[in-house]
Order: sequence, then structure tokens, then C-alpha cells
Amino acid sequence: MKVNRLNRIISKLKEKGISQMLISDPASIFYLTGKMLDSGERFFALLIKDNGENKIFINSLFTVPEDLGAEKIWFNDEEDPCEIASRYIDSGKILGVDKNLPARFLLRLMELESASGYKNTSVCVDIVRACKDSEEIVLMKESSRVNDEAMRELKTLIRAGMTERELASQLRDIYASMGAYGYSFDPLVGFGECAAIGHYEAGNTMLSEGDCILIDMGCVKDGYCSDMTRTFFYKNVSDEHKKVYETVLKAQKAAEGMIKPGVRFCDIDKTARDIIEQAGYGDKFTHRLGHSIGIECHEFGDVSSVNENVVEEGMIFSIEPGIYIEGDVGVRIEDLVLVTQDGVEVLNHFDKELQIID
Repeated sequence: MKVNRLNRIISKLKEKGISQMLISDPASIFYLTGKMLDSGERFFALLIKDNGENKIFINSLFTVPEDLGAEKIWFNDEEDPCEIASRYIDSGKILGVDKNLPARFLLRLMELESASGYKNTSVCVDIVRACKDSEEIVLMKESSRVNDEAMRELKTLIRAGMTERELASQLRDIYASMGAYGYSFDPLVGFGECAAIGHYEAGNTMLSEGDCILIDMGCVKDGYCSDMTRTFFYKNVSDEHKKVYETVLKAQKAAEGMIKPGVRFCDIDKTARDIIEQAGYGDKFTHRLGHSIGIECHEFGDVSSVNENVVEEGMIFSIEPGIYIEGDVGVRIEDLVLVTQDGVEVLNHFDKELQIID
């Protein structure tokens, strides 16, 4: 068990008057125990308590030989896992649960009167996970380094007549050669006007002269995700497309440059959005500026106009403004950033100045 992480969560629970919590989110269980398990439809949960009597409930189908820092409570498919879990829950107290707990399990626990009440305490875990510790920061930097190197290699494979799908398909082997486990999300590759389609993945559009090439990609390395977007142009770039690109780059750099502890997320978003609006493309920037990232590609917290929370040291999130002109061009530039004690460290080092591929 990662004791420091556990203690921080317990402290947050105590602030809410909660002494016990059932965590079912596999990513949060991995965060605390170092064990990632996809249990499918089967019950898999970690019960944490302020008295240290922590239990982890695991179906006997799975092989878990390692010490997870909590007593393993095994059950099989013929047994009722909620009834077994209820034996260890303090029935006279409120049970904190997370937002991932399936209703079929929560309703069964309520039917069994496992606790005096139930409260969604996901935020107690989410807030702690949002600020990465030193171990996580090292892993996040390494995942981003691999992503930078993968982008460099992928760029060399771009050629006339290839399709988006052909380019995207190269990534899995590139990541594997660098020790990554796979994608943190399916790569988004768009050529020309396809790059302006929201969350377009990769189709059969062929690369042509003058096209933009939008590549949004990320891998999982040692349990932690990376995410980066770069936009290139093939053979040449028009004056209008160059203006679009330079506007996005200016917005991205301005947003990154103002990040430090105490700054509000909504103000970071506004800085980038104002630059894009002033250039006449305000209605073409159609999404939030960024999202938090770590064990999962999209974690609790975002960089948006409605998030008035302040940035804290150790947070890692994306800064990814974009301009999307339907039927013409799409440009997005994205880095991951780490909030430091007095500023920011950009985790991606792949060049983001305008690049024309010959």
C-alpha cells in the first residue's frame, strides 16, 4: 500500500466525518496498491478505514500473488461478494463510496444495510490523485519523453498518398519498441479538412499537397499516460492556414506562460480563448483548453471556463487550444504541463513551431 497516498485520502475523508470508504475504481486501487486489475463485471473493491483495517475483495478467478498492503478477502462466482464485504463494513457508520461503484453492487449493499448511510466520497480520492507525488512525476515525465520520441519517428513515415489509418497503424509498434504498453487513447489522425472534425480518429483519407496533418497521440508507460498533439503541413502552407497555426501557437504559449500555483483554471482558459477570439476565430475553438491526466488519460479536473478552482503544485494537465474550420483545416497544439512550486514545467519537448514536411 502507498501509505502516504492512503493517509492523504483518509485525511480528506475525516474532514467530511467519514471513517470508511469502499473504492471500486480500478485506477484508484492501482494508485493505492500498485495493482491494476480489470475484473470485468465482477466485484473488485478496496475498503479503507481510518483504523487501518483495510481489506481488498477479489474474485478467486484472478491470480494476485503480491502483497497489496491490505488483507485479501477472496470469493467465488457462487458467493455473494456484497454480503461478504458487508461483514467488514462498520454497519453503524456511513460508508463512503466512489462514483464508479456499479448500482447493482451499491443497491445490494443498501439492501443488506451494510452501513448507516452512503455518501459519494469520490472527491476525497480525486483531489489527492490530482496532485502528483515525486514518484508519479518521474513516471509522467518518462511517459511524455517516450511520446516525444514516438512522434519524431512517426513524422519520418509521412508520405504522399498514405491514408490516415495507415499512419496511425504504425504507432502501436513504435510504442512497443520503446517499452510502452499501448495507447492511452486511440490515436487521432486527420488530414486536411478531416482535421476539423471533432475527435476524428483515422479514416481512409489520403494525404495530398497542402494538407494539414493533425496527430493527437499518447501511450501508457509504467501505468501512466501521455498525451500530445502536433499539426504539420504537407509540402506547403497557405497564408490563411499559417495565420491559423500561428494564432493557436500564440494562444498555447500564452496559456502555458501564466501557469503557477494560485492561478484559476478558468483564467488560463480565458487567456488562450481571448487570443483566438481577437484573431477572429472565436467560434472555431470548440472545446475546453485542457484536462487533467495521470493513471487515466482524462482525470478529475479540467482547464475550462467554468472551473474556478486554483492550480496547485504537482498538478499535471494538458494545454491544447485549437481552431477548426469546417471543410478546410484543423489545427491543435497540445503539451502536458506540470505545476511547480513557483511556475510550470512543460513535459513535452517536441518542436511546436510551424513545420512543413517535404
